[in-house]
Amino acid sequence: VQLQASGGGLVQAGGSLRVSCAASGRTFDTYHMGWFRQAPGKDREFVAAIARSGRRTAYGDSVKGRFSISADNAWSTVYLQMNSLKPEDTAVYFCAAGRYGGSWYRVEGYSYWGQGTLVTVSS
Repeated sequence: VQLQASGGGLVQAGGSLRVSCAASGRTFDTYHMGWFRQAPGKDREFVAAIARSGRRTAYGDSVKGRFSISADNAWSTVYLQMNSLKPEDTAVYFCAAGRYGGSWYRVEGYSYWGQGTLVTVSS
C-alpha cells in the first residue's frame, strides 16, 4: 500500500485547512486509516482514525470537536478537515493505514505510512 499526503500549508490561527491522503496498491488489506502528527522535538501523536467498515471514527483529545476525518466510498482517499486551528496544531501530518487488529491510537497499529505534509498555524 502506498500513501501520498497532500494539502498542507500555512494558515492563520482560527482558520481551516483540509489535508488529503491518496491510497493505492493493496488497500483491500487495510482495515483502518489514520492521521498522526509530529511537531519538532515531540513524539508522533495520534490525531484521528476511520474504519473501512461502517466508517467508525476516533479522535485524539486535543482535536475533538475541531477536526473531522472522512473517506471516499472507494477507500482510496482519506481526508482530515481541520477547523479552528491553533498554533499548537503546527506539525508534520502523516497518514497511515493499518490491518485488522492493529491499535488505532498507536503508531505500532499501522503498517503503512505516507511521507507527511507540513501544516503551519500562525498566531
